[in-house]
Amino acid sequence: MTRKKITAALVGNPNSGKTTIFNNVTGGRQHVGNYPGVTVEKKEGYKNLGDKEFAIIDLPGTYSLTAYSQEEVVTRNFIVNDKPDVVIDILDASNLERNLYLAIQLLELEHPLLLALNMVDVAEDIGVKINDSKLSQCLNGTPVVRTIGVRNEGTDAMLLAAAEASDNKQSNGFKLDYGSDVEEAIKKLEPLLVALHNEIKFPVRWLALKLLENDANIKQSLAKLSNSDSVVNECDKIRIELSHKIGEDVELFVAGQRYQFVGKVYQQIADVRDAHAITTSDKIDKVLTNRLFGLPIFFGLMWVVFNLVFTIGDVPSGWIEDAFGKLGELIGSVMSDGPLKSLVVDGIIGGVGGVLTFVPGIILLFLAISILEDTGYMARAAFIMDRMMRKFGLHGKSFIPLLLGFGCSVPAIMGSRMLENPRDRMITILVSPLMSCSAKLPVYTVLIAAFFDPSVAGNVLFSIYILGIVLLMIMASIFRKTLFKGESEPFVMELPPYRVPTLKSIILHMWERSSLYLKKAGTIILAASILMWFLTNYPSEVEYSKDYDALAVQAEETYTRQVGEDVLAPLNIEDIEQNEQLTALVGEIQDANAEFDEAAAELEEDSAEYAELETAKTEKMQQFETDNPELYASAAKYVELTASLEEEKTHLENEQTGEKLEKSYSGQLGKFVEPVIQPLGFDWRVGVSLVAGVTAKEVVLSTMGTIYSLGETDENSKSLKHALAQDPNLNPLVAYSLMVFVLIYSPCLAALAVMKRETNSWKWPAFSLVYGTALAWVVTFIVYQGGKLLGFGS
Repeated sequence: MTRKKITAALVGNPNSGKTTIFNNVTGGRQHVGNYPGVTVEKKEGYKNLGDKEFAIIDLPGTYSLTAYSQEEVVTRNFIVNDKPDVVIDILDASNLERNLYLAIQLLELEHPLLLALNMVDVAEDIGVKINDSKLSQCLNGTPVVRTIGVRNEGTDAMLLAAAEASDNKQSNGFKLDYGSDVEEAIKKLEPLLVALHNEIKFPVRWLALKLLENDANIKQSLAKLSNSDSVVNECDKIRIELSHKIGEDVELFVAGQRYQFVGKVYQQIADVRDAHAITTSDKIDKVLTNRLFGLPIFFGLMWVVFNLVFTIGDVPSGWIEDAFGKLGELIGSVMSDGPLKSLVVDGIIGGVGGVLTFVPGIILLFLAISILEDTGYMARAAFIMDRMMRKFGLHGKSFIPLLLGFGCSVPAIMGSRMLENPRDRMITILVSPLMSCSAKLPVYTVLIAAFFDPSVAGNVLFSIYILGIVLLMIMASIFRKTLFKGESEPFVMELPPYRVPTLKSIILHMWERSSLYLKKAGTIILAASILMWFLTNYPSEVEYSKDYDALAVQAEETYTRQVGEDVLAPLNIEDIEQNEQLTALVGEIQDANAEFDEAAAELEEDSAEYAELETAKTEKMQQFETDNPELYASAAKYVELTASLEEEKTHLENEQTGEKLEKSYSGQLGKFVEPVIQPLGFDWRVGVSLVAGVTAKEVVLSTMGTIYSLGETDENSKSLKHALAQDPNLNPLVAYSLMVFVLIYSPCLAALAVMKRETNSWKWPAFSLVYGTALAWVVTFIVYQGGKLLGFGS
């Protein structure tokens, strides 16, 4: 069956439920990109319904179609230039009067339009009943449908109505009467603009109105056309004359006329039972936005979120870690030794696999943020934080992009576009990287797991997040008083009613953001892991300070001689396999030792559990001796000598690997920066990881994994956290200092690239890289040296 293709553009005010409807209608059939030339996100989804195939565009939320933000310009340009078959305006029925302002502007674009009254259940709960037919009648027969987006009710009917509306390619003739003076000015302008209409596709009456409003974007577009100077000059003349006639700015007058019209329409269509009734949202707000309780509740919620991420996320992370370990062993067992095996096992699986281990924690973080957003609490959090952020030179709206920074600096920097004031935007962009993004979380969790007791792990992680927020406030205040002097814009933001989020919407939000992390793991991090493998493995020919092969042979010869003298000679045999009872006893003792090592691996040596295991092992050995009085001493000696040989060989291999790594390209790079980072407690290996981390913060971890795994080639390899814990150069103070440095220093390459695009200059990314790294050094120096003075780190 050939389906009729219909392109529908979803438009609406922020918090009107537009994106919820988009997600419910399109499900997983979505594509996310950017509009050409700007950084506004473009979301497109698809839906088949009957004999119709819908391509649905989720345009950015906007309150009007003026040119004060990229979102407004993108929305009106898309409708006019891309010509969707129908525009669907999602209206918040519980706040209809304000939402109708955008609907009037959409009607003036003379495009097929459908009005979707969303959240009608919320409107009725607060005593507002809307007369749909009357609303349609007031707007020249514009079709109206009802939806409840969170329950996905009415969306199919909305799409069918949109398909019907799309059949009518002509405007419904709606014209708002702006009064005789304005109408006269429009009539003067229209003949001048008709000739330009073919090149600039907006409706002539709408163009005339925008020129009277002195719309900068439209004037710029006209200025690019040939022979338009005379038209623009005449328009300016008419606008100035009109302004004198009406005695005020034309834009304000036109907006006032629209609001008056909307007010009259609303009075006709809305039956408000009690305008002063206290709603459920009002009651909840009395607690959550309370002047005394608001901030403690907010910080309490954040604390719960981070502890949930750390504790619950740790379980599936362990499963993934085990799976990648087994994958590495499997691939390593079927590949012959050589550079390719090392690249696949150590470079790719060890690097990228180590980063993917932390996907569960990141998904949980985004899950929590999605719930806070969809319930409506996030807007309250911005309102609560405005009181505090304004003291440090930040706008309350800055809270939202900064909160996105907990996930990734890239959307945080892009989200700063919601700030109209350029100074507010620049400050928000420069301090966004100080938030602990999801890429830093894996570094924190590994270091915390390696060096801190589980009982304080959540508190340590929480302190790092708080430190980032405190530094952000300080730097924002400094930037406001130095680079970007001036007051921030007053806080104006709509607080949506509280809602119960849908599972589908939460999962889609969570997936959108988590997938960005996965894409980075599959691209940037993979490339960086391969680069780091090369730097840590080459040059392949290294001149060692010792002959490790000869030392290994010597150890083998010593072992053979001692076994012969202490084990074989007393029993008058040449090999232990000549005595089956001895061979079996050796195996039992080795199994008992292995069981003890495995069970005691996570225990402290002074713990009661460790003592119990040790007692059980001793009793087992005594039982072996009782059962085999003549052979036990020989078997125990053989096990002891074998273990000593393995320990000596492992020591030689690790020493050789360490010397090779030290003389590799990465080692040379690490040694180059070591004098600078030594006062922070870091050695050259940490230096290599930090340099690599500029590509992406996750790479700090994968680089550590690559460096530390080089000395671990047998099947009993320790995990990265165990390797870190055993490094004598690291301790809890150094680990905490490293977390502080990773928190603050240079943004990753992707964030720097987005920063360049948002500021249209390389100057600010370069400034961010330098100031971030310098600030990281100073703060980490204070933390490390201060900690040593207080007696930590010994």
